[in-house]
Amino acid sequence: MATGMIVKALSGFYYVQSEDGVFQCRGRGNFRKRQIKPLVGDQVEFEAENVTDGYILDVFERKNELVRPPIANVDQALLVFSALEPDFSPLLLDRFLVHIEANNLIPVIIISKVDLLDDSSLTRIEAFKKEYEEIGYTVLLTSTLHNNGIDKILPYLNGRVSVVAGQSGVGKSSLLNSLKPELNIETNEISSHLGRGKHTTRHVELLSIGDGLVADTPGFSSLDFIDLEADDLSNCFPEMEERAANCKFRGCTHTSEPKCAVKAAYDQGEISSTRMKHYLQFLDEIKSQKRRYD
Repeated sequence: MATGMIVKALSGFYYVQSEDGVFQCRGRGNFRKRQIKPLVGDQVEFEAENVTDGYILDVFERKNELVRPPIANVDQALLVFSALEPDFSPLLLDRFLVHIEANNLIPVIIISKVDLLDDSSLTRIEAFKKEYEEIGYTVLLTSTLHNNGIDKILPYLNGRVSVVAGQSGVGKSSLLNSLKPELNIETNEISSHLGRGKHTTRHVELLSIGDGLVADTPGFSSLDFIDLEADDLSNCFPEMEERAANCKFRGCTHTSEPKCAVKAAYDQGEISSTRMKHYLQFLDEIKSQKRRYD
């Protein structure tokens, strides 16, 4: 039997890449009964008489799995946010980062369209860049129009499976086209009326870019916190997680508990007021969701 990786899923077919090429396969007949659904990124065992007539026989154990987008065995997420059109949103970035941290992925923050900024706006974006780098995140400033900063992304792709995430209209498809022009992925200009771009990606597919694989996906269609417990939220803020062990009480939510190491760090200016504000906002949201579902 041959083994390979599912690199594309479309209309009930799975495209498996092995050392002998790419094979179009269907899932084994008993997969539905066994509640097995192959995902892009899965390592699988398959057999095929030719490149268009194959069957997936087994799906190997996954190291992780995302639901939206449906993909497995992901190493990192490229979080693409535009500096303008739409405006850069630290709140939305932190919301994405919580989801990425909760799924144990490595985030790489990419701020696009910096060519649109005037000097004062660029200074503001660079301040955000410094703030997030101090937390430990990688932040890259790019412009696909002038091809600035694009070459800095490639080393982060090598040997990894990456997903691209971000709100519509920030230039995700343009970024992939800049990284590999022959992809020629369809892009749509942002609507000035709606303030957002139109989704152009319809299915999940792993693209070979540099020495890595990048998922061109519809992105994270849901950014709620239904699957996250209130006690786990601070673990998705690295600057809080590293200090939480020094809190007096186990399960400290860093709100009103005495001798809280996170609050002490915030009071000393070691945790930004914006990040703390977003943490408290997300905490309230999680608690409200739990009350509704309970």
